[in-house]
Formats: sequence, C-alpha cells, structure tokens
Amino acid sequence: MVRTRRQGVAFTVVVTVLVALGALPMLLILALAGAPGSVLLATVLAALPVGPLVGCYLWLDRYEPEPKSLLALGLLWGGFVATAGALLVQGIGGLVIGVSEVASLAIVAPLTEEAGKGAFLVLLLWLRRAELDGILDGIVYAGMVGIGFAFVENILYLAAAYDGTDGMGPGGTEAVTATFVVRCLFSPFAHPLFTTFIGIGVGIAVTSRSGAVRFLAPLGGYVLAVLAHGLWNGSTVFGLGSFVVVYLVLMVPALVGMFALAFWARRAEQRMLGAALGDAAQRGLLPATDIGWVVDLRARRTARAFARRHGGREGEQAMRVYQQAAIELGFLHHRYLRGTPPPDFAVRGQEHVLRISAVRPSIAFPGQVVPTRMSAR
Repeated sequence: MVRTRRQGVAFTVVVTVLVALGALPMLLILALAGAPGSVLLATVLAALPVGPLVGCYLWLDRYEPEPKSLLALGLLWGGFVATAGALLVQGIGGLVIGVSEVASLAIVAPLTEEAGKGAFLVLLLWLRRAELDGILDGIVYAGMVGIGFAFVENILYLAAAYDGTDGMGPGGTEAVTATFVVRCLFSPFAHPLFTTFIGIGVGIAVTSRSGAVRFLAPLGGYVLAVLAHGLWNGSTVFGLGSFVVVYLVLMVPALVGMFALAFWARRAEQRMLGAALGDAAQRGLLPATDIGWVVDLRARRTARAFARRHGGREGEQAMRVYQQAAIELGFLHHRYLRGTPPPDFAVRGQEHVLRISAVRPSIAFPGQVVPTRMSAR
C-alpha cells in the first residue's frame, strides 16, 4: 500500500511538473498566435465543443466515476504537454530531416501527437494502475486527453484563419466560420477518437494475465491511432472530395463503432459487477439483496431519490458513498477472481468492506425498513 501511494504521488508530481513546463511555451505561442481580439475569439469558439464532449465521456463514466483531479490532469496534459511536445519534435525534425509539408502532416504529426497524448495513458498504467478497471476507463481518460489537445490546437487554427495567416485566404469572419464548422462542428471528436485506440489498448492491458498482451495492447492501440490520424490528416491534402470520403467512410463508422464499444463495455461491466458482487456476497462482504440497487443505473438513481426523501442530502450522500464503495469492491473482486489482483488488493479490499459496513446500517433501499438514523435526518 505504501508503494502504491508513493507511485500515486510520483504520478501527480511528474504530470504536474510536465504540465507546468508545457504550459509556459504553449501560452506564449497562443499569445503570439494573432491579434488579442482574434485569439480571444478563437478561444471562445474552440471552447464551445469542449463542454458537450466532456459531458459525453462523463456520461459513459457513471459506474465508477474517475477522480475529477485525474480527469482534469488528462485535459491539461493534452492541452499543454502533448501539444508542446508535438510542436517541439516536429520543429526539430523539420530542421534536421527537412520533411515535406505533406509528410509532416500525414506522417510526422500523427506519430508525435499520438505519442504525446498516449504518454499520459502509459503513465496511468505504470503509476496509477489502480484507477484503471478496463476498456471503459481507458476510453474516458483517452477522451479527456484528446479533448484538451483539440482545444488548444483549434485555438491556433481558428486564430490563423481569422488573421489570414493559414495560407487559405484573406481571413476574416468567413474564413474563421469555415474553420469552425469543419473543426468544431463536424470533427470535434477527431483527436479524442484517435487516442481512444490507445485507451482501449491500455484498458486491455490492465485486465490481462499475459505479459505479452500487457505490452502489445497499448503498442497496437498506438499504431491504430497513428494510422487513423494519418489517414485523416492525409485526406485534407487532396481536397474537399477526399476529405468527405474519409469522413464518411472512416471517421463516422469509427465514431459509431467506438460508441458502440463503449456501450457494450458498460453493459459488460454491469454483468461483471453483478457476478463479482454475487461472489463477494457469498463470502459475507455485503448483503446479496443490495446488489441490484448498486449495479443497475436506473435502480441506483431510484435508491438515491428514496434516500433523499427519507434522509435529505445527508441520506443521499450516505447512499452514494455506499454504492460507490460497493462498486469499487466489485471491480477489485473481479480482478481477484480473474487472477490479476493489484499488489495492494487485500488492503484496498478491506478499506471498501469497512466503508460498506460503516454506512450500511444508516441507509435503506426502497421496500426496506427505513432506519431511525436515516429518517431522523
């Protein structure tokens, strides 16, 4: 447990330092990207798709919501570390190797940008493995990193379009509107989608018993992310027609497939949690009658509403604590049953059981007798 906490501190320190180091040059680049008015306009426009995108990923992440601090670090990593690293490597590579603009767009950019974004997921896998329970968690963290990267990149593109420094025309309102439509309305999901391949690989790695799979799954995800990113960037070189074809043939089906995979993963998690908590109930770790109120999302909401009616905000909070502790126990117990428990399995499991035991006497589910402690609130 001490080792795990040290790893958690190391992760936070490393990521925070790198975010600070990346923020310095990126904020300078943003400040110099154009006139103050155009940069402000670009920032506002680039921010518009961020809220809905983050909301979509948080909606997927409802069984065991990831720590808000880690999700925020993912956004900051994508916005500052991945962007600064990609610009640095692409700039040095352009000076040393002298690649063409097409090669830089279709090959160098995907390689460097996906490496920069994927590094956050690899650090999570290495130092905060306990926060990853499977594919869905990998998708969520990948989405946060991709959203942060896209936000900063879109500011640069929108400011350049408005100022007419993107080489596409005189600039102005018409130019920035066209760029906004393409980047923020039709393809705001592009960067999150590319990095999702890496997230899936990391999610597979964390649940695998095979050392080869734990190594190859993230690597394979990176290769797929680079290929998808390269095809997307390459399509813009050959005009609007190729862009539309790649958008309809690759991007839309890939996006639909990713959402289908995420829905499947969430349904699979529900079945997995039911089985794992069923086994835990047989071992006396929690009442079997509570499982349905924990693993079914609609039943969870009903239980919280019931707790709020009878116990107010404190009662609802106690219900949330109980449900969250049970879910975390379910994920941990599943890994134990699969033979892939984390090193601190016993300590973490005991912590979850103690939380469950402490809260359970003060809550009730619909149809059960409301305890005096709960109704007195």
